[in-house]
Amino acid sequence: MTTTLQVTLTPTADRTPATVETTSELSGAQWISRFPTSTSLDDLESPFKENVTSFIAALKAAGAAVTIAATRRPKERAYLMHWCFKITKGKAKADNIPKMAGVDIKWDHSDADGKYSESESIKAAKAMVSGYGMQGLVGLAPALNSRHIQGNAIDMNISWSGTLSITDVKGEIVEIATSPRTGMNETLHKVGAGYNVIKYNGSGVDKPHWSTDGR
Repeated sequence: MTTTLQVTLTPTADRTPATVETTSELSGAQWISRFPTSTSLDDLESPFKENVTSFIAALKAAGAAVTIAATRRPKERAYLMHWCFKITKGKAKADNIPKMAGVDIKWDHSDADGKYSESESIKAAKAMVSGYGMQGLVGLAPALNSRHIQGNAIDMNISWSGTLSITDVKGEIVEIATSPRTGMNETLHKVGAGYNVIKYNGSGVDKPHWSTDGR
């Protein structure tokens, strides 16, 4: 008698993890265009979005020029801005910067002999600081977790000539004849506060920055 056996064969595969090598890209000005910051009021969180929209409308109605530089900022861009600033100011070493997932940047540059070059690393970081427009930033580096990332801050340049007659949140006209005729005017800060748009009040100087709490 012949016995027929049926055997199910299970394919096998090499389960050894594959090693994939990636090459990090050196720091420098080419990073500036990546992870762009929004300049749209629509990307802000409520109620700050509505508050700052009303404040800007009052400024423009009074004849002030308002240019928005930043609203919501991706956390990846904040990381790049933070560390290039700290490297430039000598507050961090380019060969000891923590990595961030999704940002494959190499902060430490080498010289012609392949050795770590602090000068080349700082030069590249300075190019990034310049590209981000942070040359005039005094004090602390841009925060890694800021109101911009949360959608609760705006950077805007404000200017006017003569006397600014602006309507406050109560509908009353406030005459601002004092200097400076920019967003650094203290009377304007009080008007902004009425709209719950608070001028930066932290350490250092951050001229264009307004937020929900001044941070």
